[in-house]
Amino acid sequence: MGRGRPGAPRSAAVQGTGGSSAVSKCSAAARGYVQDRFLRLLVGRQRRRAPLVHRGYYIRARAVDHCAQDFLLKTQSHPRTQILSLGAGFDSLYFRLKDMGLLHHAVVYEVDFPNVACQKAALIKRTKELSALAGDTGGEELGVIAFSGEDYKLLGMDLSELSELERALEGAGLDNEIPTLFIAEVVLTYMEYSRSDALIQWAADHFSQACFVLYEQMHPQDPFGRVMQQHFSQLNSALRSLAQYPDCEAQQRRFFEKGWTECSVMDMNEFFTHCTPQDEQQRVQALEPFDEYEEWHLKCSHYFVLTASKGMEPSWTPLLSNMAVPHHDGPVRTAGSIAAAVCAMPSETSGLRRYGHHSVLIEPNMILTTGGFGEEDGQHCRVRNFHVLIKHAGHWKAVCVKKQNSGKRWDGRLYHTVSRLSNSLALVIGGRTSPSSAGLGMLWLKFPETCNVSDPDDFTVELVSLQPASEPAALRWRHSATEVIFKGEKYLFLYGGRSALEPVLGDWYFLHAKELSYTVIPVEGPVPESRHSHSACSWNGGVLVAGGLGAAEQPLGSVLFLRALEHGFQWQTVETHPPLIPRYSHTAHAHDGKLLLVGGVWFHSSSVPGITVIDLMTGLCLDYTINVEHLEWPLMLHNHSSVFLPEEKELLLIGGGGNCFSFGTHLNPEPVLLSLSNILVSH
Repeated sequence: MGRGRPGAPRSAAVQGTGGSSAVSKCSAAARGYVQDRFLRLLVGRQRRRAPLVHRGYYIRARAVDHCAQDFLLKTQSHPRTQILSLGAGFDSLYFRLKDMGLLHHAVVYEVDFPNVACQKAALIKRTKELSALAGDTGGEELGVIAFSGEDYKLLGMDLSELSELERALEGAGLDNEIPTLFIAEVVLTYMEYSRSDALIQWAADHFSQACFVLYEQMHPQDPFGRVMQQHFSQLNSALRSLAQYPDCEAQQRRFFEKGWTECSVMDMNEFFTHCTPQDEQQRVQALEPFDEYEEWHLKCSHYFVLTASKGMEPSWTPLLSNMAVPHHDGPVRTAGSIAAAVCAMPSETSGLRRYGHHSVLIEPNMILTTGGFGEEDGQHCRVRNFHVLIKHAGHWKAVCVKKQNSGKRWDGRLYHTVSRLSNSLALVIGGRTSPSSAGLGMLWLKFPETCNVSDPDDFTVELVSLQPASEPAALRWRHSATEVIFKGEKYLFLYGGRSALEPVLGDWYFLHAKELSYTVIPVEGPVPESRHSHSACSWNGGVLVAGGLGAAEQPLGSVLFLRALEHGFQWQTVETHPPLIPRYSHTAHAHDGKLLLVGGVWFHSSSVPGITVIDLMTGLCLDYTINVEHLEWPLMLHNHSSVFLPEEKELLLIGGGGNCFSFGTHLNPEPVLLSLSNILVSH
């Protein structure tokens, strides 16, 4: 709902963001995320948005409401208070507060561009319920005041013209001697930062008891931030404060420097975790089928809520009341960086632009990639084609596997596993089509025992359905399937994941690789926390499980080893130091006594996960950043697949990305090669 300086096309574009945001808020209210019956009266068009967008607007509304209600509560002993909403658009805050009986002593002022204010005023006047609440004083309004009610004033002004704004507010009755709350909800970022700075300073200088709530974007330079910036630039409403104030610390410094004496700030992951009661978190998480955790947490790490105050007795700190002060992580200590290089591929590789897929090494120089959501035939869809990456004469080449010569059609599943069980067989387990549909069962993939790498176009994959009898444990996704050895026999250890009915699973099954029958094998030790989107890889006949997303949709930082014993297996905890930063949606490989964790999502918003190396003998945990200066596009390392090539000590990253909130879909366009020889040297 930004309000910048006119410059006609840009001004119209910025106003457009307000209209679009109002429609999204309305959709979130219709689905029960927020209780707001006034939005539909203020927003003419109804349009259903995606669950991810609903959650995004829910957390925004909750943050602003939390702060506004706290201000009214803490100042209720004052005879008069006021709220000034900057760039209010078609927001319903006044009507909700009035309806809840919270405006006994308060007047609400709203400012927006003149045409927005006029449209809103006309809407209020012709809508009985709204005009009754606002107490329409009747008559045509004059000058900048588009609507004047008993405790509600709507002004049509450009926020960047500060002296005119000051005069207009004074004329409308704003009093600079009483407690005043300023609200700027994704507004100031559209203004030149020198003008938004001046506005913040003016509020501190001219009001003796002032409070401020700021909600907007941050972290412009990481991959998600680059996609976010590009989105707003394409809308001709660039985010202008981001370069100057890229993170929470910079925003906090800004307010202290502009005359505010108290200032707290947190990103929206922190706000949801620390300032939202657990029963409310659970209510929201259960409202709709949802499976876009990565984008939800990334969106929340790129928006913050800030509260500042001056002259308030007692001081006003709504983000710190009734909670432990959240821990602001310092920068991740990195042990070094690894250069990312695009694989030299003469062929067209758009088929590998996908996420939620699986890649498996089926021969030393051949990788099969299946499923996921991505680009196919020029459109975004669940991918039906298989691709093989083949290394020939030192170069990787991507080839679409066109001949799937059996009656069984690939169902376009996401978040499945593929396990190679012999030279010509791989087993597909689980996956889903949509978050509300039941998980999918098992399939055999049959391929030739040998392939002519110089002529890979002959490569075929045949799909063979398996009997339903072998499927109950497979009706899940975001799980892991890892090879283990028990009494000399090969088994697949199926662990965790989620299903349409259970948002997180903590069970496991041993599937005999040859007979595809489930076998009960004793497992000792404390049962690990339920999780999905974790990593799992084979090591010493057992399984290493790291991270994942737990039952409360919080990333986990544990590393567990399912150790092989003579009579069964035993869960053990691998102690790491420093402790592993909790993460999920990463991939993992074990090599030469080391566990490599690749990418993923964490709440540590000062950086994005690169490669973490854990020494399994000593527990030493080292983080390495990925140097992406040679890539021309943002590298998003979640929902990706990775294949480790032990001879070359190289890691091939395939696909990755997702639907970035309402900013569009980003898919990593090409496979990326990382050379790990420097970090895998034995110490």
